[in-house]
Amino acid sequence: MSQQISPLAGKPAPKSILVDVPRLLAAYSELKPVPAVPAQRVAFGTSGHRGSSFERSFNEAHILAVSQAICEYRKAKGIDGPLFIGADTHALSQPALETALEVLAANGVETRISTGGEFTPTPAVSHAILVHNRARTTGLADGIVITPSHNPPADGGFKYNPPNGGPADTDITKWVENRANALLESGLREVRRVPYAQARRAATTHEHDYLNTYVADLANVVDFDAIRSAGVRLGVDPLGGAGVHYWSAIAERHRIELDVLSEAVDPQFAFMSVDWDGKIRMDPSSSYAMQRLIVLRDKYDVACACDTDHDRHGVVTRSAGLLPANHYLTVLVDYLYRHRPQWSSQAAVGKTVVSTALIDRVAQRLGRKLYEAPVGFKWFAPGLHDGTLGFGCEESAGASLLRMDGSAWSTDKDGLVPGLLAAEITAREGRDPGEVYARITDDLGRPYSRRIDATTTLAQKTTLSKLSPGRLSAERIAGDKVVSVLDKAPGNGAAIGGIKVVTEGGWFAARPSGTEAIYKIYAESFKDEAHLDSLLQEAQSVVDAALA
Repeated sequence: MSQQISPLAGKPAPKSILVDVPRLLAAYSELKPVPAVPAQRVAFGTSGHRGSSFERSFNEAHILAVSQAICEYRKAKGIDGPLFIGADTHALSQPALETALEVLAANGVETRISTGGEFTPTPAVSHAILVHNRARTTGLADGIVITPSHNPPADGGFKYNPPNGGPADTDITKWVENRANALLESGLREVRRVPYAQARRAATTHEHDYLNTYVADLANVVDFDAIRSAGVRLGVDPLGGAGVHYWSAIAERHRIELDVLSEAVDPQFAFMSVDWDGKIRMDPSSSYAMQRLIVLRDKYDVACACDTDHDRHGVVTRSAGLLPANHYLTVLVDYLYRHRPQWSSQAAVGKTVVSTALIDRVAQRLGRKLYEAPVGFKWFAPGLHDGTLGFGCEESAGASLLRMDGSAWSTDKDGLVPGLLAAEITAREGRDPGEVYARITDDLGRPYSRRIDATTTLAQKTTLSKLSPGRLSAERIAGDKVVSVLDKAPGNGAAIGGIKVVTEGGWFAARPSGTEAIYKIYAESFKDEAHLDSLLQEAQSVVDAALA
């Protein structure tokens, strides 16, 4: 296969690969993007605009342009409530926050920044938007989250959440992207801006206590009584991310046994173990990146970690170690729809086209409709907002759900709640999520799955995103009859940005990443490892033919 595992994978990060933070920050303001170069333009992927100041793909000019475009978009749409803005612990997030505030203040936007400059997880911003907008039809709020998620330390990210609280859909991001690039091309002449000190003192700039507001409301989505009464002991590794101070507040307020491994914040993320490709990546679904927590699996009843903006989760159990994301998502679906009686009986299960097919089987057993969407959490935001979805999840360990009463909690991914639910599940089921998953597979069949990531170029990503069913004419794959070949998601008919082949015994999919210079091949077999290998080989052949 194309994936090459680095000899550094899983080992402590050597000094030689640590980012030069002063140089990175200098590049943010000093290097100017060239709009004629595609890689230096504003480009919204599956979760906002991302890049690095070293590569002139995430610089001050980009944030000025995108922030102005967002101001113009919200004015055109009559969005005149407060804009909630938060940032994670990546080095580029703070200067981007300051740049954005300069533009927001100059445009007269009522802006809510975190109290005391506290780091802000993605779900805390979504939660704030939804709480403000509840029962409102005017003065609606929206938000900005400054984060490249789990991406390496040299990266920055910037995404917009409209009044439904979730990631902006394609129509919005395309408008903002086009307007921002037009502003770049015109030399930013139409960008309104005031100095940061003035923006910070502006009458439109106010602090918002994201941390305590979010933490207090968690009792409406997690059963802390069950966790507390069962004495479940939870270990947490924030991975130096935006929720670093949230966990101790959760333990104190809700009186549960919760140990925080470290509250260290380091823009180099030097405490991380290296990911599969030799890069530092705060990915809680990667066994290479999660070494610090995995070695403590026997110390806690269950343990969890989150990525840098705390919108993804990783769960470590005594029985199974680090649970693959698809395993735990399956457990969540099975558990939540049996233990949330106030949810509508019509609330569907949301999953992406590359999530495990075991979720399909669980949904069928539960008598729940399945909503299968392309990769990107924006596809679940409307359903979580109106309650037609009880739960939405991505194979990359992203998920959110409804409150216990069936109303919206966070329409963006929430990494903290799934971690806490691991403790709730352990308390109420009398076994950890790894053991629950084993029981599900005993009943419904065991899937064998693997994802291969490989580096690629922008041109190759474009080619892969346009793969069509016509590129595959085989009637049988890996010895099985081909049931369907998809380039659109069954749930909503939207393009999946790649191809998915479903057979009688499994499936494979190939698509480029929307956030990094890699492509991904997914495969799952309900037979055995040998059959899985065959599916992966067939998938690689499809990709190789496309790139050739």
